[in-house]
Amino acid sequence: MAHDWHPDFEQLVDEHQSMVFSLAWRMTGDRGLAEEIAQDVFLELDRHLRKIETSEHARFWLRRVAMSRSADALRRRKVRRMDLWVEMDESHCALPEDRPSPLGARLEQLLATLPEPQRAALVLRYQEDLTPEEIAATLAAPLATVKSHLQRGLKLLRAKATDHLREYIRVKESMRGA
Repeated sequence: MAHDWHPDFEQLVDEHQSMVFSLAWRMTGDRGLAEEIAQDVFLELDRHLRKIETSEHARFWLRRVAMSRSADALRRRKVRRMDLWVEMDESHCALPEDRPSPLGARLEQLLATLPEPQRAALVLRYQEDLTPEEIAATLAAPLATVKSHLQRGLKLLRAKATDHLREYIRVKESMRGA
């Protein structure tokens, strides 16, 4: 089937580079690694540009490749969940007018401690606003598995956030009593 849309590499990079970087950064928790992954994704796009049929196809393809490359990078580095407890420099992950609050930064840190499949599902759901069906297609995973990852990831994130809040309150109360 012929189509009139002809992808322009530079335009696709301009439109999608922040999404690709953000996905990689939230998956790996490492700015430098996220930059490398984003570069790799766009090099791959350049090689496959003729196969891209529509702007929606380009967005889907870029998300899928970014998530796949991020997972590959994590496996190569054999990163353990505890290694992802990094202090995230807010200036590297957000636009100046969109800096996360201290609570938002802490939630980012907690997100980074989730198992990779749960983290991937949550990032695609709440950052990219994808439906569970779209996440399943992006990750090439069964819909039931995606729904399970979303449910378990949210439950674990809530538990971690609750524990963090309890510890924060305990420390504050002990400081007042001192």
